[in-house]
Amino acid sequence: MVDKNIIRALMVETPSIPGNLGRLATAIGMAGADIGEIETDQVGPTSTMRKFTVHCEDDDQLKDVLKAIEELGGGIRLHAVSDDVLRAHEGGKIQMKSRLDVRSLSDLRRVYTPGVADVCRLIQREPQKAQIYTSIGNTVAIVTDGTAILGLGDIGPVPGMPVMEGKAALFDRFAGVSGVPILVDTKNPDEIIQTVKHISSGFGGILLEDIGSPHCFEVEERLKNDLQIPVMHDDQHGTAVVTLAAVISACKSAGVDLKDAEVGQIGLGAAGLAICRMFMAYGVKEVYGADKSDMAKERLIGYGGHVCDSLDELMETCDIVIATTGVPGLIKPEQVRKGQVLLALSNPKPEIEPEEALKAGAAYAADGRSVNNVLGFPGIFRGVLNARSGQITHPMLVGAAEAIAGCTKPGELVPHPLNPLVHEEVAQAVEAVAIRS
Repeated sequence: MVDKNIIRALMVETPSIPGNLGRLATAIGMAGADIGEIETDQVGPTSTMRKFTVHCEDDDQLKDVLKAIEELGGGIRLHAVSDDVLRAHEGGKIQMKSRLDVRSLSDLRRVYTPGVADVCRLIQREPQKAQIYTSIGNTVAIVTDGTAILGLGDIGPVPGMPVMEGKAALFDRFAGVSGVPILVDTKNPDEIIQTVKHISSGFGGILLEDIGSPHCFEVEERLKNDLQIPVMHDDQHGTAVVTLAAVISACKSAGVDLKDAEVGQIGLGAAGLAICRMFMAYGVKEVYGADKSDMAKERLIGYGGHVCDSLDELMETCDIVIATTGVPGLIKPEQVRKGQVLLALSNPKPEIEPEEALKAGAAYAADGRSVNNVLGFPGIFRGVLNARSGQITHPMLVGAAEAIAGCTKPGELVPHPLNPLVHEEVAQAVEAVAIRS
C-alpha cells in the first residue's frame, strides 16, 4: 500500500516572528499535502531555516504547495526543493558484507582454502549442519516478477528492485535476517516456481513480493507444497496479519466482540482474500466478501466464506467492514450502518474518509495510512527461522497479529512500525506457535 507518491524536502526561511511557522504549515496543508518531518537547519538573529518533508499525491499537488508558499509573503522564502528519496537510493540500500575480518594468512586459511574443505565435508556427511556452519538458516529470498509493485502495477522486476532492497533493509534492521532480492524475468507461474525451487537450497525461507493476482495464488501454493522451507506471499498474508491486528484494536476501542461479529471484505484481490482467510483462522462468526470478479468470489467460497451480490448487501449485513479496492469514495455515507467498525485501507485515498464514516454513525473508522506490512514480515520470518519450521501456518500468523495488537496503545490502530519491541514480540509469538505445532 502506498501513502503519498511524491516526497520532497523543502528548505524554507521564516522570519523570527510568532505565527510564521503556523502560517507555513497551514499553507502546505491547505494545498492538500501531508507534512512529515520538520528539521531546524539554522537559527539566525532574524530568521530560521527549516527543512520540511512534504508528501504529495502527484506533481500538480507539489506545484500547488510551492505556489502557496511563495504567495505567503511576509519574508517567508522558499530556498530549495530537493528529492531526498532519490538521494537515499543512490548506489542501492543494501550490500553483502563479510562477518569475519580477513587480515592474515591464518585468517585466509580458516575462512577459505584449505580450512573450508573440512566444513564442506562435514555438511556433506550431515546436511543439517548447514544451519549451523553457513548463513542459509538466516537468509530469506525476496522474490518478485514485478507484476504488482506497490500501487504502481506491472512495471517489471528491475524497476521493482528498490522495493526489494527496502524489504531487505527492514529484515536486517528489525529482525537481523539477511534478505536477498531475487528478480525473476518471467510472468509464467511454472517458470517462477521452477526458478525458486532451483535456488531454494541456499535460503532458509522464501518471501514472495509484489506478484500479481491471480497467478500469485498458484505460485505460493505450489511452492508451499514442494519446498521444505517456509514460503509466504507478503502482499497476501503480511497485509492480512496487520489488518487483523488493526481490527482487533479497533474492536477494543468500539467495544465490539470480534469473534461474535460478521466481517465483510470489499475487494477480493490477493490482499482481500488473505484477509478473509485470516479472519476465519481467528475464529470470527461469519466472513462475507464482495467483488466484481467471479473467479475471486469462487475462491472465497472455496475457502469457506460467503459472497454478497452487492456492496449494499455487504454493508447491511456486516458489523465490521474492511475495504481494499483502490476505489476512492466507493462507500457512501448513506451505506454506513450505525455502530459499524469500518476500515477503508486503500491509499492514497480511502473508500470513505474516516470523518464521513463516523458522522454517518460508524462506531470506529480509519484509513490505511498506518497499516504497514513492516509490522509483520520481519518478526514472522525471525520466528519461523528460530523455530526451524518448514512452513508458515495460519495459527502462526494469528499469533503475529495478536502480538501486534498487544503492543498497540489504547486509542491507536497499530503500534509504531519503528518500535523494536513489536518485532521482538511478533517473533516470539510465531516461534512459540511453531514449536507447539
